[in-house]
Order: sequence, then structure tokens, then C-alpha cells
Amino acid sequence: MRTDILRKTALTIAATAATAGGIAGPAIAAQATPGAQAATATVQAGRKSSERELNVRYEAQPNFYYCGPAATRNALSVQGKDINVDAMAKEMGTTEDGTNSINDITPVLNKETGKNVYKSVEISGAKADSKQADKLRDDVVRTVDDGRAVVANIAGTATDTDGTTHSFEGGHYISVVGYRDNGKTVTIADSANPNTASYRISIDNLANWIATRGYTAS
Repeated sequence: MRTDILRKTALTIAATAATAGGIAGPAIAAQATPGAQAATATVQAGRKSSERELNVRYEAQPNFYYCGPAATRNALSVQGKDINVDAMAKEMGTTEDGTNSINDITPVLNKETGKNVYKSVEISGAKADSKQADKLRDDVVRTVDDGRAVVANIAGTATDTDGTTHSFEGGHYISVVGYRDNGKTVTIADSANPNTASYRISIDNLANWIATRGYTAS
């Protein structure tokens, strides 16, 4: 029986090179994530927007095992926060084996936001079911509408809306910073490589990418 959700999280090693040309080197300068801008649809007649994207002050991860702290840093940047990834890595217990669990991310997000709003959610099976995908969509829309980003722990290969594959067989962390079509498509900020810093993926593909692991949302 598993006693801790989502172990073995986070190495963005050789698998990353196969998708996006390798991991960014140290001291990547901050840059705007392509496509990560403020809300793009107008609320009309008291109804919420069907799409929204948050402003991300993107930074790539400085090494192959810092995807957890880097994804958290990018997520917090949408709230105007700029927290040192080394400090967060220490809090998360990150080592060269990565960041163990999404449960190590959630307390850091809550500490830095000053509110106990983030909660870890597990997708325990090998594939997400429709109920889990619907919950993920609701969680993303609610969190982004509240001006926050979701952090997800993923593993394996997924295809984005442009047909590009992203493969992290050893596990990886990403930020979810926007949505379209009422959450059926979401925007990813990916710290692995600045050349693929931002892309969109269907909520169903994201849910299956998270399967066996989990995410944290408010």
C-alpha cells in the first residue's frame, strides 16, 4: 500500500533532451513566458470569462533536478512574488534525486502566499478517469480565476495542442497558468527549457500526464 502520494517525482534528465533540446543551463535570465498574459476574455452579463491567462515572470530551472522549486517559483511569480529557488529547494528537501512529492510543494506555496489555500490532490491510477479530469478542470479554473497558478507533478509523455510531444519519463513538475474553452485546454509554464517555456494541452491529456502522481491547487 502506498503511504505517500506521488513519490519518485522529479528528474528532468535525458528524457527532457529528447523533447526540447536539453535542459537550460545555469543562470537563465528571467523572461516573459510566450502567451502568458493577462485575461483575454471579458466578463459579460455577470458571467465568468471562458478563458484566462496569468502573467508569468518565467525562469528556467538552473539544473536537472530543480524542476520542483522552479515550477513553484514560476507559479508564485503570477502573484508578483520572487522567491529564490535555492531557498525553496531547501524547504522542499530537494536533492539530486528531485523533489519527492507534491506534498512537499503545497506547504511552500501556502507559506509564501500567507494563506492555507493550496491543497494536494492525488490521481492515483495509471490513467485519469472522467471524474478526476473534471475535478482537475474545475480546480484549474478556480485557482486561475483567483489569480494563482496550479503546480502539477507529471510523468511520461504527453502531446500538446500543436502536436508537439513532451516526455519526462523520470518525472517532472510544471505550472498551469491559464485556461481556454472553460478549462478544456490549459496553458503550461515549463521550466525545463526556455525554448518550450509555454504550450497548451487538453485537460484530459494533462490529467493522464499527472496520473500516479498529483497536483496542488487552491
